[in-house]
Amino acid sequence: MEFRPCIDIHNGKVKQIVGSSLTDENNTARENFVAWQDAAYFADLYRQSDLRGGHVILLNPVSSPLYEVTKGQALQALAAYPDGLQAGGGITPENAEDFLRAGASHVIVTSYVFREGRIDYDRLKEMKSAVGRDRLVLDVSCKKKAEGYVVVTDRWQKETKEEVNEDLLNILSDYCDEFLIHAVDVEGKENGIERELAAMLGVYRGIPVTYAGGVHSLEDLRLLKNLGKDRVNVTIGSALDIFGGNLPFHEIVSFLK
Repeated sequence: MEFRPCIDIHNGKVKQIVGSSLTDENNTARENFVAWQDAAYFADLYRQSDLRGGHVILLNPVSSPLYEVTKGQALQALAAYPDGLQAGGGITPENAEDFLRAGASHVIVTSYVFREGRIDYDRLKEMKSAVGRDRLVLDVSCKKKAEGYVVVTDRWQKETKEEVNEDLLNILSDYCDEFLIHAVDVEGKENGIERELAAMLGVYRGIPVTYAGGVHSLEDLRLLKNLGKDRVNVTIGSALDIFGGNLPFHEIVSFLK
């Protein structure tokens, strides 16, 4: 189990938000924390702490008038920690090279490879061809429904018909190097992890998986470590003291090392 740090950027600021509150209309979200430091500051902190494989997420859509300022912050973070961070948010075959050239080790993709609620395998193959399997991370963040956990796209605003399970992960692993999975129902709420999802991910024995959502204590980390069979990596956001929470960042780094 590894600690994979995060830098979420919205409206040109590093923030921690309640994931389910994000809307493209007027670029709004319920904020847990807004940093006064820029994205490069956090990237350098992660570099100094020798934390690799974290992610920089652009939370504005490409169509937003605030996208460019958000992208600018992301590029500064990647330049501050070359090959140490992954970049996601509005990634397509056309713009992926911008982020890889800026220093991203991988690009993270969701919305581009879904169409009408299903995986578009032609687009997935196109994305893989553009950047290579070893530089592609698929974000299969999900919400709990009666039928199971379904993938959500477009900054977690659109539900699909694709269920996140071991079969889907096995299929998609032919196209990517890692998975990033936010438990959207608990993301940013600091109320504990999504246990059923964590247990399912612990059964999967394929490529690396990073779980995000709800971690707010060392007990949560121990539970995720147990349910995930020590194979599931973890992202922590709002609960960290560097983002206004109560968990000391350096204590978490030590605990997970």
